[in-house]
This record gives sequence, C-alpha cells and structure tokens, in this order.
Amino acid sequence: MHIAFIGLGNMGAPMARNLLKARHTLTVFDLNAQALAALREAGASGADSPRQAAAEADIVITMLPAAAHVRGVYTGENGVLAGVRPGVPLVDSSTIDPATVRELAALAARQGNPFADAPVSGGTGGAQAGTLTFMVGAEAALFERLQPVLSGMGRNVVRCGDTGTGQVAKICNNLILGISMIGVSEAMALGARLGIDTTVLAGIVNTSTGRCWSSDTYNPYPGVIDTAPAARGYSGGFGAELMLKDLGLANDAARAVRQPLFLGALAQQLYQAMCQRGDGQLDFSGVIRQYLDADGGTA
Repeated sequence: MHIAFIGLGNMGAPMARNLLKARHTLTVFDLNAQALAALREAGASGADSPRQAAAEADIVITMLPAAAHVRGVYTGENGVLAGVRPGVPLVDSSTIDPATVRELAALAARQGNPFADAPVSGGTGGAQAGTLTFMVGAEAALFERLQPVLSGMGRNVVRCGDTGTGQVAKICNNLILGISMIGVSEAMALGARLGIDTTVLAGIVNTSTGRCWSSDTYNPYPGVIDTAPAARGYSGGFGAELMLKDLGLANDAARAVRQPLFLGALAQQLYQAMCQRGDGQLDFSGVIRQYLDADGGTA
C-alpha cells in the first residue's frame, strides 16, 4: 500500500520505518531536513509538502506535536486536504483535543475523505519495537480498513468508538501516567531520605500494591533501572513539555464537561514548574528532580 506519512519526530520516524519493514511504499514529509533525509535513506520517497505527500497515497498518516500543527498540515494551502484524492482515509496519530479531531473530520468528510484519530501509547521504545497501542476513533468499517496498516506499527489496535474517542482514551491514559509518575517520584525520594536502598525499595514496590509502569518499567530514581531515562540524565523519551500539553488537554476537556480533576490540576502545575525551570525537553520522569538536590540525592 502507498502511504503518506507526515511527521518524523521521535515517534513518527520509527513508526514510518516499521511501515517500510512491513513492505509498504512510503512518501514522507517533515520540516526537519535531517529527519527527511534519514527516511529517504531507509527507502522512503520524500515530498516537499503535505499536499505533495498525499497526492498519490492510498492512506495518509500524521504524527505531529500539537493541534495547531495538525490543523496546519491538513488545512493549509499546501496541506493534505488540498492534495489528497477523494476516498483516501486520513489518520491522525497525534495527541490533540477531541474537538479539533471532530472539526477536521467534518472538513475531510465534505470532500469524501474518512477521518480517524489513532493516538498511541508505548513511548519511543514501543515505536521502535512496533509494539505501540493504538486507540482508534473511527466508524467500524473504517477501522477494519485501517487495522492491517496500524498493526504494522503496533501490537494492540483498539477501536474506542466513533471519531474523537481515541483522543478521549489517550488523554485519560496520560492523565493517569502523569499522576502516577509524580506519586512514584515522591515515594522514591521519601524512601531515600529515610535511609532505604532505593533499589530495594523499588523491588518491594514492584512486587506489592504500589506496582505500576512508572515504577517497574520507567522508575524515575537514578540507578534503579538501567534502561530508564533516569539512567541517562533524563534525556530522550517522552518530554515534559509533551506531558504538560497532555495534562492541559485533560484539564481543558474536564472543564468543558464540569468534571473535577483535583490531582490532574496539581500534576499540571508540577509539570508547568518543571518546564519553567528549563527542563521541558527532559523526559517527564525528570519531575523527580524537584525532590532531589543537585547531586541526585534527596533535597
């Protein structure tokens, strides 16, 4: 299948590579010339604009940082909607608000293009390994068309409901993730202050009722998990600025339906403080630095 893939960042680039491994034909676009060149070397064709990328595609997939980027890529003068053929499915795997998804779906429908939101969970490791979870908002018939393609990038491809519900699932998942990472950070810092070996503490937590992904796979305390961002100065991974964005989406959605988010609001403030300190490009698990001193010990 000929796929247009737009957005070759930390998530998009490995996702596109997995589509190449699945023997799809790819035309790719990104504003980053280096990222574009790397995918060309891997076997994809490059395009000069989203419009050009979409022109001959059988399916268009986008993976972008925020709603403004998604809207621009689809509706701009050289955007996807200006170049795509009628009937071609459009899939956005970015994490944005459900309202923007439904707005874009309505615009696409006017020219005969079905639209699905399919945000992902699994981080950069899952993107590289092809083990992502896709949370898909689409009509049942469209989901059946998309599932074989998305399966080339993910292990779990789940239909959440109609358009927009994929984003609902994603922001709820990341709300839990942001809160749980703060909880693990507080507990690990407290344990260190009280004198327990943090590796021992993590082992207890990970075989007890406090066990969660933020502790057993992505533990934020330095020296606990060799493969976690904490072992490399919190570089790479899922940036704190992106977590702040996702918590903002959750809190905005909650306000719209008058649903209280007590911990969600506090988590947003903690990540806001992290970003204001200049740590927004670090992995979100670096939130633990607010509890540690400059040498990595407890503050």
